[in-house]
Amino acid sequence: MNAAATGGCLCGAVRYRVAGPLRPVVACHCRECRRASGHYVAATAAARDAVSIEGEVAWFASSPAARRGFCRTCGANLFWERPGSGRISIWAGSLDAARGLRLAGHIFVAEKGSYYDIEDGLPQARHRDPELTG
Repeated sequence: MNAAATGGCLCGAVRYRVAGPLRPVVACHCRECRRASGHYVAATAAARDAVSIEGEVAWFASSPAARRGFCRTCGANLFWERPGSGRISIWAGSLDAARGLRLAGHIFVAEKGSYYDIEDGLPQARHRDPELTG
């Protein structure tokens, strides 16, 4: 995807624009994503310097290596970032339009919830997979 993408939170207090390409969507089933979202997270990603954010994002250090960004007004989860990596993950559901993105696979399936199965035939990684998350 090369055209700018836009998105934001539920209440509209946070808006963002991505001026570069988005990675295909990857579903993360890790414990932290499940607890932050209530299920699993489906996220795309972009170069951090290609993303401009308007409004106040609250950041929570969910682990020593990563932080999660959400709207401090409505609580909508929007971002996941490993500071210094140069990339930011963006919750696919927060995009204004799908823009042709498709789910490419699943990561951290070893930590998935026991109440659901993954049966879409896409690649599954027990833990992190650099080939999927690029």
